[in-house]
Amino acid sequence: MRTIGYIIRKEFIQLFRNKVMVRIIFIMPLLQMLVLAYTATFEIRQIRLHVADLDRSGTSRELTGHFQGSPFYKIVNFSNAYKLAEQDIIDNSAHQVLMIPAGFEKELVTTGTARIQVVTNAIDGAAAALMNAYTLSVIRDFNINLLVETSGVIVEQPIQTTWSFWYNPELNYINYMVPGILVLLVTLIGMLLSGMNLVREKEIGTIEQINVTPIRKYQFIIGKLLPFWLVALAELAFGLTLAKMIFNIPILGSVGLIFFSAAIFLLVALGLGLLISTKTNTQQQAMFLSWFFLVVFILMSGLFTSVENMPKWAQTINYINPIAYFIEILRMIMLKGSGLTDISRNLLALTIYAVVALSFAIWQYRKII
Repeated sequence: MRTIGYIIRKEFIQLFRNKVMVRIIFIMPLLQMLVLAYTATFEIRQIRLHVADLDRSGTSRELTGHFQGSPFYKIVNFSNAYKLAEQDIIDNSAHQVLMIPAGFEKELVTTGTARIQVVTNAIDGAAAALMNAYTLSVIRDFNINLLVETSGVIVEQPIQTTWSFWYNPELNYINYMVPGILVLLVTLIGMLLSGMNLVREKEIGTIEQINVTPIRKYQFIIGKLLPFWLVALAELAFGLTLAKMIFNIPILGSVGLIFFSAAIFLLVALGLGLLISTKTNTQQQAMFLSWFFLVVFILMSGLFTSVENMPKWAQTINYINPIAYFIEILRMIMLKGSGLTDISRNLLALTIYAVVALSFAIWQYRKII
């Protein structure tokens, strides 16, 4: 134990002596959380709308007023020619065009029906679907109001529905994103930085000096990985504090269970970092190999898109994605107040993953005396 203690002490001294590393550990989380929490969102609040009103009637202005009164729309231009509106779509000055044809009000009065056209920039398919849903909702409300005004009869739907939103009642997307961002922070510490730290010993030549010492392999590995395990847990505590203070993210479940789950997940990350360090000889190689796996794991983890919406083959591959398990665990504990029984399946998967990853990494590591 004394030998391991000396190695740990040496690692902490070396870690905090490196000013760049200290900035990465403590400043990077704050910047990432502030930037990603506000920017990594699928909410659409500023739909740029071009209104091409060829009718210029009271009814067309009333329809336009429904969009002006919505917080989701910003009318960027009015015109009486579709070509001008189309040019705004091409220039990316507008997301949507509301085309009200000439004779719109007359058709409504004489026939009771009229047509309008909505053109949406669908380069981003997900955003286009949301914008289209918002627009159809506004038009539907206009239709109901119009029927009430013309007939004097209050229009009611045959089935009345009420709803409530559990776990995120205000539909705040930040509450959904921040737990996932916290997972990314501890993963970077546990996997990327720990792997690069081990490879650094090869680059500067000190690994040969360690190899000829009586330090045993398990002592060296524990002494090397344990500091990053502790730093990553401290990073998680720092991130949770920021999440509560800045974004008021709810933590409905047990904080102790969060750290218990994180401790197991970090064994997986450290095992993968150690495995990468055994296959690389330079920090650059370790960084690129780690980043390759991190990008794949992050994109398939469910952080930005739902796992259930992925193809079946992608969902199958995701069974070996540790980040996906931990993101789900953290969201369940923080937002739903889940207990140990609720997360037992994911926690068991991470435990098995940790045993396999660390065992294989230690087996791959060679200490020649």
